[in-house]
Amino acid sequence: MAGTMMADGIVVGVDTHADVHVGVALSSLGARLGSIQVRTDAEGLVELAAWAEGLGSISCFGVEGTGSYGATLARLLHARGHRVVEVMRADRATRRSKGKSDPIDAEAAARSVLSGAACGVPKSADGAVEMIRSLRVARRSAMKAKTQAANQLHALVTTCPVDLREKLGRLPVPSLVEVAARFRVSCLDSPEAAARLALRHLARRHVALEAEISSLDDGLQILVAQAAPSLVSLSGVGTDVAGALLVAAGDNPGRLRSEASFAALCGAAPIPASSGKTSRHRLSRGGDRSANNALWRIVLVRMRYDEQTRTYVTRRTNEGLSKREIIRCLKRYVAREVYRHLEGVDGL
Repeated sequence: MAGTMMADGIVVGVDTHADVHVGVALSSLGARLGSIQVRTDAEGLVELAAWAEGLGSISCFGVEGTGSYGATLARLLHARGHRVVEVMRADRATRRSKGKSDPIDAEAAARSVLSGAACGVPKSADGAVEMIRSLRVARRSAMKAKTQAANQLHALVTTCPVDLREKLGRLPVPSLVEVAARFRVSCLDSPEAAARLALRHLARRHVALEAEISSLDDGLQILVAQAAPSLVSLSGVGTDVAGALLVAAGDNPGRLRSEASFAALCGAAPIPASSGKTSRHRLSRGGDRSANNALWRIVLVRMRYDEQTRTYVTRRTNEGLSKREIIRCLKRYVAREVYRHLEGVDGL
């Protein structure tokens, strides 16, 4: 099927970087037609597209890094009506045998599309889910900084002068932040004064980060509810869990061929590991780990509060399955259920 799709057009492979993109064009028979190197600014991306269009009818662009350096190029090509395929970077064995350079990588990208080895549709990143992804990036950073500030507060309290340590040592984080944020230091004339000043800044940073996270949560709640209202209505699915699953699927979940492909994307699909007389499957260690964690959280909530899930757990336990194996099974079922509620994003 892939060969039929590429029979009458040019395939262009693009190796993407922060400052330059390198493109190589191949004919439908694999003959090299030319190459180009452009800057990654707007003019350079348009130049690459115009160069490829000048070679003849284009069947497809194979672009590396469509989720990072190639994201802007993929959106531009899609807007110009071209088909874009996501290409994985060559493995180390291939690079050792064939060498490594930007034109070589670009040609390898084109040939992987031509052979049908690369056929994934990249995320469009042009709608509500891309907005959710941006806010989640900021929220994750704020959460890490807030945790770091709390850890540093405890560390300072542990090592500060004894009088201050006795006053603050047993306070939980919220109370410690409240007390330390009100410290006043008129003169830095002792280790205790320096500790008070440091504690005040860390506490106020903690308060500011809490306000930042709250603001981001409000925005995420609105966007997630608008993007997939039926998804957040599922048992065990809150704003954060739904956001992780939506980001994994993208603004165009129609690119996923089936619920099995969505499960594989989330790392919840068992992988065949059979050989000879042995027939078995193993746990997938790939996929989007944030989405996998989201499925895990849904399963844990349902195992505790959902009667149907608890009945299933009891039955499978009696059959000899461990808790870990049961959770793996449930994650696969939840992935199927979630997939059916992604239609609110892209009419899937």
